[in-house]
Amino acid sequence: MTDNSFKVNFHGVRGSIPSPLTPEEVEEKLLRACQKAQPEDLADESSIKDFVKSLPNEIRGTFGGNSSCVSVEVNGELLIFDAGSGIRMLGQSLMGREFGRGQGNAHLFFSHTHWDHILGIPFFVPFYIKGNQFTINSPLPDIRERLEGQQKSEYFPIPFSIYASDIGFEVLEKKTEQKIGDTTVTWKSMYHPGQCYAYRVSCGGKSVVYATDAESKKLGSGDLKPAVEFFKDADLLIFDSMYTFSEGLEKEDWGHSSTFIGVDLAVEANVKQIAFFHHEPTYSDFKLVDIFKQTEKYLKLVAPKQDLKMLLSYEGLSIDLLQE
Repeated sequence: MTDNSFKVNFHGVRGSIPSPLTPEEVEEKLLRACQKAQPEDLADESSIKDFVKSLPNEIRGTFGGNSSCVSVEVNGELLIFDAGSGIRMLGQSLMGREFGRGQGNAHLFFSHTHWDHILGIPFFVPFYIKGNQFTINSPLPDIRERLEGQQKSEYFPIPFSIYASDIGFEVLEKKTEQKIGDTTVTWKSMYHPGQCYAYRVSCGGKSVVYATDAESKKLGSGDLKPAVEFFKDADLLIFDSMYTFSEGLEKEDWGHSSTFIGVDLAVEANVKQIAFFHHEPTYSDFKLVDIFKQTEKYLKLVAPKQDLKMLLSYEGLSIDLLQE
C-alpha cells in the first residue's frame, strides 16, 4: 500500500451462501462464446486471446460465487469489511506482501455475524502468521463471543485461539466514529434480522459506503431519511441488491433490497456511483446482467438527468476513488 491512495477492492460479492458455477452454467458460457466467434477470431493463438478478452464478463468470466468481503486501501491503511468466503482470496493475495512476513496491520469491520459474512475467517491465512496485527471492530458488544462461537468444536475442528497473529477487539457500541490514521469510519444501524450495520469510510473529501444486508421499506416516507443522510454525496455506495423488485415485495422482512430501490436511494442522496452487491446465489451471471439492463431503463425513467454511474460488483473489481 502507498500513501495518498483510496482503492476499494471486491473479493466476495454473493449473498447467503458461496455459490460456485455449475457445469451447466459453464457449458452455457462456452456455447455463447462459440456463437459469437467468427473464423478470423480463431485464426491463431493471438486472435483467440484477443477474442476471449473482447467477450463480456458474463461470458468470459463470472461475477463470482464467494460471499461478502470488500477491502479498502486508504493512505497506507487496510480496512476489511466482512469475512465471507471471499476473504480467503484476499488472504492469499496479502501473503505476497508484508502479511506474509508477519509485518502486516489491518482493521476488520463486521456488518453482522450471519454465516455468509464470517465463515471465511478460519481460511484467512494471515491470521496464522505471527507478528501480524489485526483489530476487529464492531458496534456489537459481544462480537468476540460470536466469532469464537463459530469455531467451537461442534462446528469447526480448530478454535479461534489457535491464530498466531495479534488479534484485538474494539467494541464501537458507545462511539460515534473510529479514527484510523487520517481516515474516519462511521456506522449506522440498518434494517436486517439480527441487527446489521452500514459503514462509511471518509478521507480527503472522498467517501465509500458499505451497505450490505439492508432492507429499505416504505419508500417515499420519512423512514428512509436517515439512510439517505448516511449515503449523502458518497463517491461510491456498495448496496445490497439481492432481489428483483418483485421478489423483494414477496420476501418482506427477509432483510434485503433490490437494484431499483438502490437507484431511488442513490438519486435522493446524490451518490456519484453505486455498485450492486450481495447477489442472489441462485441467479446466473446472465440473469444478473438482465436485471442490470432493466435497472438502467429504470434510472432513465425516474431520473433521466441524474449523473449516476452504476455497475455490477464482481470478484476482482477494483475502484480507485482518486481517479473517479
